[in-house]
Amino acid sequence: MIRKAVSHDVSRIAEILVFVKRIKYRPIFQDDDYSFGELQVLPVAAEYSGQEILDHIWVYDDHGIVKGFIHIEGKEIKELYVDYFFQNLGIGSELIEFARKEYDVRFLWAIEKNSDAIRFYEVHGFLLTEVKKFEEGTTEYLVMMEQRTGSQSFNSGL
Repeated sequence: MIRKAVSHDVSRIAEILVFVKRIKYRPIFQDDDYSFGELQVLPVAAEYSGQEILDHIWVYDDHGIVKGFIHIEGKEIKELYVDYFFQNLGIGSELIEFARKEYDVRFLWAIEKNSDAIRFYEVHGFLLTEVKKFEEGTTEYLVMMEQRTGSQSFNSGL
């Protein structure tokens, strides 16, 4: 079931985020100082413990086990992470469909070299745009993806 995140979910959200980022992003950024130094569960949990961020996060809860989460702000998917052990079970698909139906999300940013994520979003109706920006503090690009809507695509003006 997908439900609103609450304070007791914060440690699990942080655990999922840290583990998946290490697996998916370390090969791209190759920055061990960040991956194993700065990126730690306790500081991430502290960052996500504020009510203002929890108000924008929904979790996939399977009988008390949080297996993934989605962070939505406005019409943007800010983050979508599924625990590595539960990937390829349809959890990410359910989270993205929830975001489209409940919040009419229109766009997101993905790391250009994260081909798995880009393929996943394309399968779910998002199209790559020409819009790029640097991931803060790196030389890697983020690419904007827009939700396909019939024969038109969303143009955010970014």
